[in-house]
Amino acid sequence: MRLGLCAAAAMAALVIGLAVPAWADDTVDGAAVFRKCQACHSIEPGVNKLGPSLDNVFGRKAASMPSFHYSQAMEQSKLTWDADSLDKFLTHPSDLVPGTRMTFGGLSQPADRAAVIQFLRGNAAQVAAAAAAATPTAAAAPATAKAEAPAAADPSVPAGYIPDVKYTLRSGIAEGRMVFIGFGGTIDGVVNPGLKAAAGDVVQVTLINGEGAAHNIVFAQQGPNGQDLASEQVREKGSSTSAVFRAKTAGTIAYFCSLPGHRLAGMEGKVAIAAKAAPVTSAEARDISMDPAKVPAPVGKRGPATLRVDLKTVEVDGQLADGTTYRYWTFNGTVPGPMLRARVGDTVQVFITNDPDSAMVHSVDFHAVTGPGGGAAFLQVEPGQTKQLDFKALVPGLYVCHCATPMVAHHIASGMYGMILVEPEGGLPPVDHEFYVMQGEIYTSAAFGQHGAQEFSVDKLLAERPEYFVFNGAVGALTKQHMMHAKVGESVRIFMGVGGPNFTSSFHVIGEIFDRVYEWGNVTSPPLLGVQTVSVPPGGAVITEFTARVPGRYLLVDHALSRLERGLLGFIMVDGAPQPDLFKPYSAASGAGH
Repeated sequence: MRLGLCAAAAMAALVIGLAVPAWADDTVDGAAVFRKCQACHSIEPGVNKLGPSLDNVFGRKAASMPSFHYSQAMEQSKLTWDADSLDKFLTHPSDLVPGTRMTFGGLSQPADRAAVIQFLRGNAAQVAAAAAAATPTAAAAPATAKAEAPAAADPSVPAGYIPDVKYTLRSGIAEGRMVFIGFGGTIDGVVNPGLKAAAGDVVQVTLINGEGAAHNIVFAQQGPNGQDLASEQVREKGSSTSAVFRAKTAGTIAYFCSLPGHRLAGMEGKVAIAAKAAPVTSAEARDISMDPAKVPAPVGKRGPATLRVDLKTVEVDGQLADGTTYRYWTFNGTVPGPMLRARVGDTVQVFITNDPDSAMVHSVDFHAVTGPGGGAAFLQVEPGQTKQLDFKALVPGLYVCHCATPMVAHHIASGMYGMILVEPEGGLPPVDHEFYVMQGEIYTSAAFGQHGAQEFSVDKLLAERPEYFVFNGAVGALTKQHMMHAKVGESVRIFMGVGGPNFTSSFHVIGEIFDRVYEWGNVTSPPLLGVQTVSVPPGGAVITEFTARVPGRYLLVDHALSRLERGLLGFIMVDGAPQPDLFKPYSAASGAGH
């Protein structure tokens, strides 16, 4: 069963004879609301991220978490966290603590604030109840340091392994018994959750001691010669250990705590091992990549007008590479989102809707907007809601737009970026082909090239160590799904931007020289002429133009060419008759070079 931590706290209170709090029957899922906070905060003891751990936050003085560097404003606030102060802070952080570094705009819905407060209070109640219910033998066990115990490892798993499947469980008390409780992902809050793997998968399960009694975790028949594989014991609240094994043949096995009486007391679950599945194929995964040919029509000679733009923020599992999927956050289901086109003087009406199934608040910041946050300050949209903003397009140019909900870099790295072109009066000169290309980075826990569903890594994001560099959202987006085409003699214009969030692009088309470059997306100054490579910073854009003069395959790259090995490549295929006056080879093309 799925156990919301509000219910868990109520159960824990009953175990030790406390009154059940009135909030325990609230139907809002506090754990689901807390997922909006997980990029910056954990509820694991002593585990700080961008923000401090919220473990046992109730009754704690503000700015008191060891080893975390707080803002001066928070240090001087003299707050003690309780339901009232948390509600005020979550409503609008800077109103309660002016100068706080927390940039999140707050939770506008009282039910969401109440639910996440109950979630945090329920976590504390659960831990307290479990400690009180611990057996005298376990309570008397010698304490160990709050460090990770050595992992129990199957000898068939090589050193330096990359797990195919990862789960985290916490020990706790629920329904009046000792249990494992899922932490994070699809098992979050589930009591003795059913775990899944495929035969041959390397499975890593981390056990966190949630309440102070000694525990371990054992996986039946997953050790050498079919023996049980048991982890080290974790004896102190907050300590952890891991068990790592290669899933054997298909079937169902048990996992349990082998300390005397604990399995009978309720600490037992199942692992379903399926036959090894074939890697996800292109045909089976959703293509989120934007077709670069989907460029809105030029504005031409028309005068100023009022335009309506509809954006929908959608969280979707999409194809990152062959055999690899990733949880993207998108505008309108693609990466990048739709390219928008206006002219100077237009009034743009933006309607942004957050899909009801979204787990996160989302927003949009237009670099073309003159106003607070590029509009994002007023467009933080809860799941299921719609907000509107009107703005006047004042300055011609090519501009990036992106989600600006904290942690902003997380939202951008998940795919939430796009561009808007504001044409000058009279429009841009006509060309034969226009293409829309954006570069981005993706930060996965597993290394580049691993198959299966990939998880986002906040640690790699903060360290600026992406596993993937991509054009238009995915490996192969511009070489397989959406190759670009032109003919000899035709003119080509590329609207190119960098969503990022961190790396500058040295944009280059191998085998071409840009006839004209509108540097930084500036269309009011004369373009540069005869340019080989152009730098485009994160959040920046450029317009490049060239005439296709010789047939063949031309490569779009970032000339920091190591990134090509991490997926960053596009093709323009130019068809037509050979042009020996311009390019005359005397041997057949080889597989070497570009």
